[in-house]
Amino acid sequence: MQRYYPRSFLKLLVIGFTLVALPLILALINTAVSVDQLASRSQQAVYQAVQATQSSRRLAELLTTMERTARQIVILGDRSLLDAYVVARTQLLRTAEQVARLPFDGEQKSALDRIVRGEAEIFAALSDAGAKTPQLRKAVGSFVDLSRHAQTITARSNALIDHEVDAMHATAAQARRITFWQLLALIPVVVFLVIGFSILIARPIRQIDAAIRRLGGGQFAAPVAVSGPQDLEQLGERLEWMRRELLDLERQKNQFLRQVSHELKTPLTALREGAELLSEEAVGRLTPEQREIAEILRHNSVELQKLIDDLLSFGASQFRKVTVDLVPVEIRRIIERVAADQRLAIRARGLTLDIAAEDVMLSADSEKLRVVLDNLLSNAAKFSPVGGVIRIAARVDDETLKLDVIDQGPGIPPEDRARIFDPFYQGRHSGAGPVRGTGIGLSVVKEYVFAHGGSVEVVDSRHGAHLRVRLPLARVEAAA
Repeated sequence: MQRYYPRSFLKLLVIGFTLVALPLILALINTAVSVDQLASRSQQAVYQAVQATQSSRRLAELLTTMERTARQIVILGDRSLLDAYVVARTQLLRTAEQVARLPFDGEQKSALDRIVRGEAEIFAALSDAGAKTPQLRKAVGSFVDLSRHAQTITARSNALIDHEVDAMHATAAQARRITFWQLLALIPVVVFLVIGFSILIARPIRQIDAAIRRLGGGQFAAPVAVSGPQDLEQLGERLEWMRRELLDLERQKNQFLRQVSHELKTPLTALREGAELLSEEAVGRLTPEQREIAEILRHNSVELQKLIDDLLSFGASQFRKVTVDLVPVEIRRIIERVAADQRLAIRARGLTLDIAAEDVMLSADSEKLRVVLDNLLSNAAKFSPVGGVIRIAARVDDETLKLDVIDQGPGIPPEDRARIFDPFYQGRHSGAGPVRGTGIGLSVVKEYVFAHGGSVEVVDSRHGAHLRVRLPLARVEAAA
């Protein structure tokens, strides 16, 4: 499925961070709005509670003052006290107007209306100059009912305040629950977005990293494909262009190696045959000095022939897939054959060959196995000191043939081991002999061993180099 990417990697990062942060920001905004609404409601409830409490208390206090003044008027019969009553009455009416504006329920408004009407009747009786004492006392007795109505307003206000407090508690609890569930729901959403954008961001980077690693490892067959933002895709196209250029250079190099190797093989074959004819005295007897010169020519022509064969083998392995023709092979016979081919080089350096091979049959390509062992033995002979010992051991280890070639040379430094099997790589130590190696012998060993499904490695050794090849004893099909 084709994925949609922004045109640039920066836009992808910005979109990713925005989408990840957006749910959190929305949750914070929603929580802030809820808290603000709760705070506003709490503030309003507190203000109304204070107003209701103060007004109810003021009503009760004024009614008490007015009742005391009215009783003094009745008992003392002093009409001058009516002015003080009028002042208190004016304050009572003003307070009643303030209380009426509060959000009271029907019961409180009814009690307030009874207080206002009842007080008006009392005031009318007190203001009547012809009112008799029993009539005035009856009117003053009505203050008991007015006080009871004031207490009703106060009690109801307290009940409404308690109800509002409970409602705010419920609202706060609901806000907490909503916030909790929002956060709980946001967790998988944020995790999903983080994982999704991590994959989108990491995918093209992994593709670029894998492509660079393949190019660095000399693997030019797989094309470079990067899917992602446009700038990263353009970088992938540059890497693909580099791959094609490197692949073309690799083909030119292999073609050059094949052509040069074939061009050198024909005159070198004639040179080797001529040296052998001289060594066999086909044109007449040779003096000891002449025989030594002929032997030197023959030996170095054999070395050059081997280098050319290595170049041809390497070029063939790079040009096409390496295949193996599996047949039953006796490892001891291969070792003896290679030892016979190398006897001249071994004898020239005064080396001793120590062979400890079990009678083991395995399924392998006999010619490629011979090339593997021939390269390992010639490499050991090249780096061994004069008069040294080269040991070849072959034994079975858990359905695997373990083949060891050990010399007494300078060994392979640890810094060279990682690249010792790379084509054309030559270590710090140079071997003996007038003909310098090409550095592809061990790379051919690696190619042929891998084609058999085996492995080759450098084993730690106190003295000299120790190379070990592992091959399966039986295989169903050849490896590529």
